[in-house]
Amino acid sequence: MSTAGTSLTQRRWRERPRVLLVLALVGCVTLLVSAVLALGVGSVPVAPHAVVDVVLQRMGADVPAEVLADRIVWDLRMPRVLGAAAAGTALAGCGAVLQSLTRNDLADPYLLGIASGAQAGAVSVIVLGVGVGGLAGAAALTVAGFAGALAALIAVLALAAGRSGELSPVRVVLAGVVVAYVSSAYSSLVVLAGDGDAARRVLSWTLGSFAGIRWTSAAVLVVVALLSVVAFVAVADALDAFAFGESAARSLGVPVSAMRWALMVATALVTAGVVAQVGAIGFVGLVVPHVARLLVGPRHRLLLPASALIGAILMVWADTVARSVVEGSEVPVGVITALVGAPFFAWLLRRGSGQGVAG
Repeated sequence: MSTAGTSLTQRRWRERPRVLLVLALVGCVTLLVSAVLALGVGSVPVAPHAVVDVVLQRMGADVPAEVLADRIVWDLRMPRVLGAAAAGTALAGCGAVLQSLTRNDLADPYLLGIASGAQAGAVSVIVLGVGVGGLAGAAALTVAGFAGALAALIAVLALAAGRSGELSPVRVVLAGVVVAYVSSAYSSLVVLAGDGDAARRVLSWTLGSFAGIRWTSAAVLVVVALLSVVAFVAVADALDAFAFGESAARSLGVPVSAMRWALMVATALVTAGVVAQVGAIGFVGLVVPHVARLLVGPRHRLLLPASALIGAILMVWADTVARSVVEGSEVPVGVITALVGAPFFAWLLRRGSGQGVAG
C-alpha cells in the first residue's frame, strides 16, 4: 500500500467514533489519576486514598479526612496541580492554533515574542525594582510580566501589519523574532548590571515555576484555560480551512484577515496570562500538538481537545518531577519539559523525515 493510502487508512481508523471515545476516556482517566498521584507526592507523602478522602470532604461528602492531609493536599498542593494542568492546557491549545494559522510546524505560543516581552517586564521589577501601581512581590511581578507581554504583542502586530493591515505568517514570524531579540537584549543588559542574586531569580522565573501558585493564581489559570479551549474549538472549522491555504479558506467563506488578527491576539493574550503567572515554560506548546495529531489526526475539533488533555497531563507530571526530583529544592519546570520535549521532538523529526513533522 502506498504512503498516501496508509496515511488515509490510519486517519480513518483514528476518526472512528468508538476509537475517539476510548481515547477521550483514557485521556480523562489518565489526567484524573495523574492529579491524585501528584497530590500525594512531596516531602510529606500522602496516600492516594487519603487524597481522595480530602477532595471528597471538600466537595461536601460525609467522608472523614485527616487535618494534616487536608492542609497539605488542599491548601498547598491542589492549587499547584490545578495551575499546572490549566497552564499545560492553555499552552498546548495556543501551540496547535498557531501551527495551523501560520502553517508552520515549529510555531509555538512564544512565536510573537510574548515570553521575551514578559521577561523584560519581570526583569524590570526583579532587578531595577520598578514599582507597579503600589504592588509588591509576586503581584508586582505578575502585572509587570503581563504588561511586558502585551507591549511585545503590540510591537509585533504593528511591525507585521505594516501599511496594508494584513498579517502574513512570514511577517508575523519575522516581527516576533525582532521583538524577541530586542526584549532579550534589554533583559540581558539589566541583569548584567544587577547582582548575582537578581540573575538567579530572573533565571528561575524565565524557566518557569509553580512554586508561588496559590488558589487565586490557580483560579486565574483555570479560567484562562477554559475560555481558550471554548474559544478555539468554536473556530475549529476555520482553522481546518487555514490548513489548505488562504485562497481555500476564502473560498469556504472564512474572513481570513479578521480571523487571523483575532486568533493572533487571542493566543497572545492567553500565553501572556500564563507566562505572567508561572513564567515561560517551553516545549509544551511546540511538541504536544504533534503528539495529538498522531493520536487523533489533524481535524481541529479533535486536535484541540486532545492537545488540551495531553498538555495538562504533561504539565502535571513535569511539575511533580520538578518539586520532588531534588530533595530540599525545586528544579524549574522548563528544564523538565525541555528534557522530555527535546528528545521526543527529535524522534518526531526522524519519524516525519520527508513528510513534514506532523506526518
